[in-house]
Amino acid sequence: MRLETKIAAGLAGGAIVGLLARAPGAAAPMLARVVIAAEPLGTIFIRLVTMVVVPLVIASLFVGVTSLGDVRRLGTIGGRTLAYFVTTTLIAAAIGLTVAVLSPVGVSVDAATRAALANQSTTSAAAPATPGLVTAIVELVPQNPIAAAAQGDLLPLIIAVCIFGAAATALPATRREPLVVFFTAVNDVSMIVVRWLMWLAPPAVFFLVAGAIARTGAGLLLGLAGFAAVAVVAMAIHLAVTVFPALRFGARMRLTTFLRGAADALVLAFSTASSSATLPVSMEAATTRLGVSNEVASFLLPAGATLNKNGSAVYKAVTAIFLARLYGMELGAGALLATVLASTAAAFAGTGVPGSSLVTTLIVLDAIGLGSHAAAGIALVAAIDRPLDMCRSLVNTASNLVGSVWIARREAAAAASAAAPPDFSLWKLPHLDVDGEPSSERSATSEQR
Repeated sequence: MRLETKIAAGLAGGAIVGLLARAPGAAAPMLARVVIAAEPLGTIFIRLVTMVVVPLVIASLFVGVTSLGDVRRLGTIGGRTLAYFVTTTLIAAAIGLTVAVLSPVGVSVDAATRAALANQSTTSAAAPATPGLVTAIVELVPQNPIAAAAQGDLLPLIIAVCIFGAAATALPATRREPLVVFFTAVNDVSMIVVRWLMWLAPPAVFFLVAGAIARTGAGLLLGLAGFAAVAVVAMAIHLAVTVFPALRFGARMRLTTFLRGAADALVLAFSTASSSATLPVSMEAATTRLGVSNEVASFLLPAGATLNKNGSAVYKAVTAIFLARLYGMELGAGALLATVLASTAAAFAGTGVPGSSLVTTLIVLDAIGLGSHAAAGIALVAAIDRPLDMCRSLVNTASNLVGSVWIARREAAAAASAAAPPDFSLWKLPHLDVDGEPSSERSATSEQR
């Protein structure tokens, strides 16, 4: 049985047991007590997931930044690639936030369910107040990266890692290589831990969902279904208003041509929920069917599988709004700005394998001040994460392929312009006469002489 099938079975089983615990009958109170008593087994899973966040964020982001090459010598391909990544990911986060804010996601869950969830998590600690706009901007600047890591203050930590990663690219290769090897190993080990934890996800989802529904009822299931629908709609809107227009007007390629050339990569990304596993197929599609030069494809697509995850940015922003509303948290201007910035940074920090985006979503929840609700909220959305992960990977891969076509076209146009011989025909135009005299009059004067 596939892992996603096991997780779905855990969700279904937990929902059934939770509903039975609330059903009328003499056995229901006893079942409810058993379910709630077993819920700490799911809490252990939450703590294990939280444990891997800091090493995964530091290692994956450091490797991703250093993979761009020397920041002083990125050249046009590197500069355009980085600009494309940042721009599309920021737009994706903003679209996810906008769609979620305008939708009833989280609010549609009945008040009793939201109150029960809030009371369940706030018994341990109260969520801190959301930051104001100015405070949110100031707190982006890291003061002590080690303290930020220890306290789980991940957004300043990400900025610090980006700064040190960029500085590492300026080192000579012999001195930079040990750092890259070390952080690559840390990243690989972190992903092994994530894969192990995903195997623990089915029973953890069972206990967590059963306990949550035993306390709150079926309203939570309807809320999760609404959340998934809003996330998918937001990803579709991002493709429609950002990625496909970039393909048509930037890369000058028809959508049908692109889909014919990239179909196998997009289907593989959707089915495996992994842009990294899709990378060889994406490179083959780009170079053989989409007309992308090997120079562009070999640089942009591997870097994109690590850094450019538009679908993840959409998902994280929607998740933040959903969980904030679910736990009755009001989000001001500072928290909304933090949501967009943290969703962008967290999308860069993840890796292109199943489950990583779920882990790095904690960055966004921490940035908006969700506090003790963050880990519990992640456990709730984990139950339906696999189909959303498939959609995220599809969007990520499509964005990377469109970016490769666009930048390859720009590079080809620049190369053709540079190789063209200078055109001196403009000197023959009348209005460009060096004496300021129309060329026709000057010719007449010459003939008279």
